[in-house]
Amino acid sequence: HSAALKAFSLAKSLYTGNSKSFFIRKISNQMLE
Repeated sequence: HSAALKAFSLAKSLYTGNSKSFFIRKISNQMLE
């Protein structure tokens, strides 16, 4: 249940664009490594 809430919260943040830059930066860091 907690994992579902966390996933929903993350999806909501990504949808609203609040964490979009963080998400892109996270992917960029993974690609650089």
